[in-house]
Amino acid sequence: MKMQSARVQDVLARLDLPVATAGLVAGCPDSGAAFLALEEKGLLVDAAKWAAHALPKREAVWWACMCARHTAAANQPEAERALVEAAEQWVRKPTDEQRRAAFALAQEAGFTSPEAWAAVAAFWSGESMSPPGQPPVPPPADAVGRAVAGAVTLASVRLHPERYAARLARFLQSAREIAQGAAGQIGPEAG
Repeated sequence: MKMQSARVQDVLARLDLPVATAGLVAGCPDSGAAFLALEEKGLLVDAAKWAAHALPKREAVWWACMCARHTAAANQPEAERALVEAAEQWVRKPTDEQRRAAFALAQEAGFTSPEAWAAVAAFWSGESMSPPGQPPVPPPADAVGRAVAGAVTLASVRLHPERYAARLARFLQSAREIAQGAAGQIGPEAG
């Protein structure tokens, strides 16, 4: 499972989990086991945050894209569609140019949609946040996870917030699949 490479203590340091929840995962042998423990206890929001921080960067960005696509409206604005496509393009070809293009679209569109935060996560996956030719400024260690968690959270409540629990369950299934090397695709939500 691809989450296993993230150390439990490192992920715990990036999250602000309640003490009881942190205690639940602190003794887990690896981050994959911690994710499953959170999910089994029904702590879906915490499990989603854990996955966002424990998946490798490319997989985490891909997961954000899958969640965003699942709850996108059938008549989604072209700007939002372009954002998720830019983030997915970075996953397929993780170049500096691709991540900067994704971020430029996110800046242009504003930072209000799951698609925008997936694009921001792609940008923060790079080595530097500074403009080309400037001294490198690395993103904070938790930046990608926070952006992915934001995308997943926004996607879980978009248009039909009453569906968030069922959506999170689907999203976590997708994260498990991605962690196991599959695509983790979730079809568009009906109605």
